[in-house]
Amino acid sequence: MRLFDLSGKVAIVTGSSRGIGRSIAENLAEAGAKVVVSSRKLPACEEVAAAIRKSGGQAIAIAANISERAQLENLVQRTRAEWGAVDILVCNAASNPYYGPLGGLPDEVFDKIMRNNVLSNLWLCNAVLPEMKARKDGAVIIVSSIGGLKGTAVLGAYGISKAADMALARNLAMEWSPHNIRVNCIAPGLVKTDFAKALWENEAMRKQTEALTPLRRIGEPDDIGGIAVMLASKAGAFITGQVIVADGGVTISH
Repeated sequence: MRLFDLSGKVAIVTGSSRGIGRSIAENLAEAGAKVVVSSRKLPACEEVAAAIRKSGGQAIAIAANISERAQLENLVQRTRAEWGAVDILVCNAASNPYYGPLGGLPDEVFDKIMRNNVLSNLWLCNAVLPEMKARKDGAVIIVSSIGGLKGTAVLGAYGISKAADMALARNLAMEWSPHNIRVNCIAPGLVKTDFAKALWENEAMRKQTEALTPLRRIGEPDDIGGIAVMLASKAGAFITGQVIVADGGVTISH
């Protein structure tokens, strides 16, 4: 469909060797985009890129650690060298090394969470936004979480970083939208990924979560991948500075 056609576009997707990031990379490629699959480990990225190519899409793999600014800048530079301009940036990679109350949160762990989940996104945006401005076109998608909208007794640091991502998108949208660059967030609820395994692999906990979710199920990666296609394409051309919540209804029900 024309509104969702990404033919000729180049997309970088961080954290795309598995889970939500992989689904986003696969769905962008299916819509016609040339996709750069990126995460810390190159073999995992190569596997995803090869699967996309086998399905008829275009993809390459470039490893990058989001905590290292130089590696992220190299990611952008190598993408340009391979395919030219970056049209779509998806900041999906994140970390959550702490589970527990904020009173026990070490300073260095908080710094790591904020660096990986917020500052790295700003680094990437600052690396690609000027070229998008020159072309008067571009889309940035930051994968946040409903943890940025709700309180929690055990994932507070992660939630703070995800709320900061929402604010980052709003402020970048104010700066860059006059140049026809859309900057938005997706806020997933619980999705069946390795990243959230501790929250869904326990059957009793999962059933309780499903019972409290209006759609009566947890999410699948493709529930998020399609939203990224919409935000990156003409279908999302009038959306900027927004947080698209995809949580099965959790945040409306309790």
